[in-house]
Amino acid sequence: MAMATKIGAAPVHFLPNRASLALPQHVGLDFHRRGNGFRRARRLEVTSMKMAERGEQAAEFGFNNGPINLSGTLNETQTVAASNPRRKTKIVCTIGPACNTRDMIWKLAEAGMNVARLNMSHGDHESHQKIIDLVKEYNAQSKDNVISIMLDTKGPEVRSGDVSQPILLKEGQDFNFTIKRGVSLEDTVSVNYDGFVSDVEVGDILLVDGGMMSLAVLSKTVDTVKCQVIDGGELKSRRHLNVRGKSARLPSITDKDWEDIKFGVENEVDFYAVSFVKDSKVIHELKDYLKRQNADIHVIPKIESADSIPNLQSIISASDGAMVARGDLGAELPIEDVPLLQEDIIRKCRCMEKPVIVATNMLESMINHPTPTRAEVSDIAIAVREGADAIMLSGETAHGKYPVKAVKVMHTVALKTESTSMVHQLPATFALVMDGMEFSQSQMSAMFASHATTMANTLGTALIVFTQTGSMAMLLSHYRPCSTIFAFTNQEKIKKRLTLYHGVMPIYMQFSADAEETFSRALNVLLSHGQLKDGEDVTLVQSGVHSIWRRKSTHHIQVRKV
Repeated sequence: MAMATKIGAAPVHFLPNRASLALPQHVGLDFHRRGNGFRRARRLEVTSMKMAERGEQAAEFGFNNGPINLSGTLNETQTVAASNPRRKTKIVCTIGPACNTRDMIWKLAEAGMNVARLNMSHGDHESHQKIIDLVKEYNAQSKDNVISIMLDTKGPEVRSGDVSQPILLKEGQDFNFTIKRGVSLEDTVSVNYDGFVSDVEVGDILLVDGGMMSLAVLSKTVDTVKCQVIDGGELKSRRHLNVRGKSARLPSITDKDWEDIKFGVENEVDFYAVSFVKDSKVIHELKDYLKRQNADIHVIPKIESADSIPNLQSIISASDGAMVARGDLGAELPIEDVPLLQEDIIRKCRCMEKPVIVATNMLESMINHPTPTRAEVSDIAIAVREGADAIMLSGETAHGKYPVKAVKVMHTVALKTESTSMVHQLPATFALVMDGMEFSQSQMSAMFASHATTMANTLGTALIVFTQTGSMAMLLSHYRPCSTIFAFTNQEKIKKRLTLYHGVMPIYMQFSADAEETFSRALNVLLSHGQLKDGEDVTLVQSGVHSIWRRKSTHHIQVRKV
């Protein structure tokens, strides 16, 4: 279906195939600011322009995820089938004992890791500091890649106590949990949460270790919960406990979490993944703290508690994204609900222009085996098809036997799925047919991202955007263009942040005061590294909330021949 932007008296059509467009070497669409809104300029700029040959390449720049093929055109009924594509879905790797050396972090990065996750449930600040320093060392040495850092808080976990040896639980036997510390008997162990007895009711189903074992609550005393084993197994030390359908009455951010958050501020991490978020209040509390600390760190709530589901809209709205943490989510809620919730959370995040991560058990079998199950491969493909920005490895890389191989499997499956998937674009937000309409800044940016995506898909071109805040690159990612978004930024922090966004390849480059010189240098960088070829068209976007070169708020979409 054709889309039209009316400029003056002549509409400009965005059509679903390249043959229907006959464009010169340089096409530009201009919008200008009027008062508190925007008006459309009464002109369509169509000029023939030879690319300026002046300017030197940037001294510092970075690429991500390997080569890309920019050829071909697509519409909503065609499939992506590039011969040498670039993976768009990002990979988050948990760093642990199996991969916390310099050599292993380098190997994970080269295999496809985009984000390094620090799980604060394990290790101490000293061990995590070592990982942070290694990632920063890698970033300083690598010109072709960049890795961001995500600090994942432990949260209010309820766990069983230490046992001298695993306790075998058999179906039908009686077993107790007590809030008395240090108890480790054949039929009773302690828990680390004093409110456990008051939170649990007779008839509740208690899940141990993410549902590996389950027990029914028969009765309780002042300090003990008496249960009967439904599904047995080996109970080891410090196993996670959940009550199906309920969340513990604990604060989402504990005292330990606040110490870890301060540690993250000191080390300028890029993201916080906040465990067991129940409502938006905790997000606002953390963001207020970060603002007081003058810390520019994005907050990603982990959706994993039963209480978070009724508050999904407000939680995601207050946050900078979301993580579908399927382990505890499937323990607190019926497991058959998890696939539907995953799809719903991904859809909500995409509609609110927030990145979303799918996590837990994606390649669980590869902790001990060199090849994944067919179901795990399908699980990755489903998350990619549903439009997740990122997919995550936990134990597979943290303590598994085959961490690098797990990353390679995830990379290959995601890449293959993207290359044959239907194009999952959101419908265009704007279709302008009236002259003189006024728009807010955010509406104008969204409109440009939508139209730039349509133009790039129609012409089969790469998208190039210049950004100091990352906002336009994030918007373009939201519309899921078929080709890579080359996001040039002069801010190292923004370069690392953009590693989480679908299809975005962040590149650090200092900007010149002259826009044309900067454009030329950027194209030279892409040409010299084989990302573009002479004679190719590119769609160049100069827009966003904060102007870089514009004296007035004039927005541009240009199609140029390299």
